[in-house]
Amino acid sequence: RPSADLRVQLGRKWAPLGWRADEPAAVPDRLTWVGLVDDVAYAQMLVRSQQSGRGLGKSALARELRTKGIRDDVAEKALDSVSDADEWDRARELVDKKLRAMHGLGIAVQTRRLAGMLARQGYSPRLTYAVIRDAIADAPEHLPD
Repeated sequence: RPSADLRVQLGRKWAPLGWRADEPAAVPDRLTWVGLVDDVAYAQMLVRSQQSGRGLGKSALARELRTKGIRDDVAEKALDSVSDADEWDRARELVDKKLRAMHGLGIAVQTRRLAGMLARQGYSPRLTYAVIRDAIADAPEHLPD
């Protein structure tokens, strides 16, 4: 079944063109039936691209899927494709990149800024602080001489 978002969008676009209210409602069903609209494939593609491209964590990905009108059951299956290891690796990449630009700042300042960045990206606090702890411990400027 196509998302409600598609129905709403079609209704808005076609109303000024003189289409009756019930006409756009039939189009998503027909597009789905012939395979042109697939919410499952769309949700999986969106999760993959947003997680790898923008580095979003699971909660931000879930929010993104909700705003696109994807049903909860479809969103949950798409989010299951992101493993804990994938999420850890992407968070670590983001932290390592940001940490390079924070050279010379104290550990508390670095931690605060990195935690804020990962929180905005939708990572859980538990994962956030574990990744930050590891990254700071591995940072050359914090290694003992």
